Amino acid sequence: MGRKSNNQQGKKGGKVMDASQLARKVLNFLDNNYGKEFNAKQIIKKLEIRDSVTKGGVEPTLHKLAAAGSVSKTPRNYFSSVKEPEFVEGEVDFVNPRFAFIKPDPKHDLEEDVLVKEADLKHALDGDRVRIMVYPTKGSTGRLEGKVLEIVNRSRDEFVGRIEISPRYAFVVPDFKKMHHDIFVHLGDLGGAQHNQKVVVKLSDWREDDKNPTGKVTRVLGKAGEHEVEIHSIMAEFGLPFEYPKAVEEEANAIPDEIPSSEIKNRRDMRDVPTFTIDPADAKDFDDAISYRKLDNGNLEIGVHIADVTYYVKPKTGLEREAYDRATSVYLVDRTIPMLPERLSNGLCSLRPNEDKLTFSCVFEMDENADVLKHWIGRTVTHSDRRFAYEEGQENIDNQSGDFYQELTLLNDLAKKLRKRRFDKGAVNFETVEVKFKLDEKGKPLGLFVKERKDIHKLIEEFMLLANRTVAEYVYNKNKGNDTFVYRIHDNPDAERLETFANFAKKFGHEVKIGEGERVSAALNKLMDEIVGKPEQNVLEQLAIRSMAKAKYTTEPKGHFGLAFKHYTHFTSPIRRYPDMMVHRLLQHYLDGGKSPNEEEWEEKCLHSSTREKRAADSERASIKYKQVEFMSLAEEKDYEGIVAGVTEWGVFVEITETKCEGMIRVQDMKDDYYDFDEKNMRLIGSKNKKMITLGDKVMVRVVATDIDRRTIDLEFADNEPSQKKRR
Repeated sequence: MGRKSNNQQGKKGGKVMDASQLARKVLNFLDNNYGKEFNAKQIIKKLEIRDSVTKGGVEPTLHKLAAAGSVSKTPRNYFSSVKEPEFVEGEVDFVNPRFAFIKPDPKHDLEEDVLVKEADLKHALDGDRVRIMVYPTKGSTGRLEGKVLEIVNRSRDEFVGRIEISPRYAFVVPDFKKMHHDIFVHLGDLGGAQHNQKVVVKLSDWREDDKNPTGKVTRVLGKAGEHEVEIHSIMAEFGLPFEYPKAVEEEANAIPDEIPSSEIKNRRDMRDVPTFTIDPADAKDFDDAISYRKLDNGNLEIGVHIADVTYYVKPKTGLEREAYDRATSVYLVDRTIPMLPERLSNGLCSLRPNEDKLTFSCVFEMDENADVLKHWIGRTVTHSDRRFAYEEGQENIDNQSGDFYQELTLLNDLAKKLRKRRFDKGAVNFETVEVKFKLDEKGKPLGLFVKERKDIHKLIEEFMLLANRTVAEYVYNKNKGNDTFVYRIHDNPDAERLETFANFAKKFGHEVKIGEGERVSAALNKLMDEIVGKPEQNVLEQLAIRSMAKAKYTTEPKGHFGLAFKHYTHFTSPIRRYPDMMVHRLLQHYLDGGKSPNEEEWEEKCLHSSTREKRAADSERASIKYKQVEFMSLAEEKDYEGIVAGVTEWGVFVEITETKCEGMIRVQDMKDDYYDFDEKNMRLIGSKNKKMITLGDKVMVRVVATDIDRRTIDLEFADNEPSQKKRR
């Protein structure tokens, strides 16, 4: 390295700044310490100015800035910023122990998230709503920085974790990866917990000077690693309910079984029309049924009949409040946490075979080309003649024999035409891989399999989509979208994110030419067809979905990009989704000639439902990940083929092709070389051997360790020297 010339170097070796550089540095420092006063000596120390020339220039620079009105000066020669900071509210994303990002509310119109260092979080935790001060200029990180002034609302005050008990105190180590503080527990607040058990702990105090919060054990879950304990841990972690309030159960049990004859008279009676349900073999809550008959004019009448839940769940009741709070049924790996009590979900509302049921229906008159000639929407009474499991219905179509095989075949032909038409108009064909586990009676995973989607699944899907779209368009067209309604929308994808995804796909050897509108859909569908059955299928499908906007509920009458529908809603699953109940209520209100209700109230319900939907999806993923980790801890110790699904500066994520389980190889454990992270090309490069590890690479790996608490699988490349196994 060459030596610096004399005019660049001060007497003590520090770098000399010119007047404009020094002024900018001093001004940025004061702006980013809004509300604090500093004298020249303190600024020199804070800015770590070492050379005597620059040191001598600090005070004159401060006086010049004060004279120009750029900074404020006190009579004691203390200086402070005059810039006004911005005050915003947002949600905390606590990405690592050192700092968090605050996602500002949309109304603030900030272009980026705001970085807040851990010391300035004021004990805010992930998911909390906070009020922050945003510094007037960008900080040393090159992005907006700020500090928390107030925690507006805690997102949660209960955490699940393993308790560690010492002679004088105890700590709970949380399972939640974004909770970066252990929770202190006094020995008198253990609630009977034993060392190393899984517990639920509720925060009770967190004084300003304390590093860790204090909490009390509210529930002892049991021995870590046991199936029931771990599932209960996931339920508690995501705030899922363990049971119904007694009053709600009593309210459900008090509803009479018999349908009043007066109610039947007020409905279209379709009990004599051949009707059947098609659901998974283990399903108990049958939301929907299909009826089929030929009309005298040669056309076909197809009825989509949906459980009339809102007949039984009345506004302002305990059942209604509980359904709203839950907002959705949750399907964990071994159980369902239903939105409605079993008396309703599996009994009164469920469209069980050989029982009269109250339904809300879309009845379509169609020709053999699957064109809808006319439709009728309203309340009905129906009678299911047959309950099909998916496998059974598919078998009848394939073999051209068995109950209703002709009806099923004709419906399948219509569904294929509806599906083709949908894709021709720009729908995107996301066929995601769904992993299912075979469990023994104690919940131990004996094996896993990928759920296959056949024609029978697509048949049901197409007729449910048709009903949902028809209801949405009916309400929209009544008053050009000015009537309050609950829509399911899916925004067009962001061009930049699509470009990033296209670059990812290219690393797997696939060319994705991204255009606009229908061309985007065509390009994505072409890719989805190319990757069916290939090792990278699951990885690319997941990456594609992540590059899309998230579907949500709203009163805004926007379209649905993924389905290529101008208007869409959720009408067909009111037993398991609260938004469908909202749709039923509003739809009947308009059918009765009612005026548009207050939009703000319904938008609030939509937001709540979208939030609960995300909670359900996150908890379902967590339960699957738990079983994947447990399965790999019990699996044969051998080398597995995998595909590189992600590359970061700290590790390589690999999806094992055989089991669809994802694990990580940590960079610090890769001893053959020192690897640099090439962020632009999503790869690691060995500094000596120049070996490259890139997204999409096929690799051989072995399992080194599994951690059920953290739901992680540690891997190593199979060409390394075998490590000591650390599975637990």
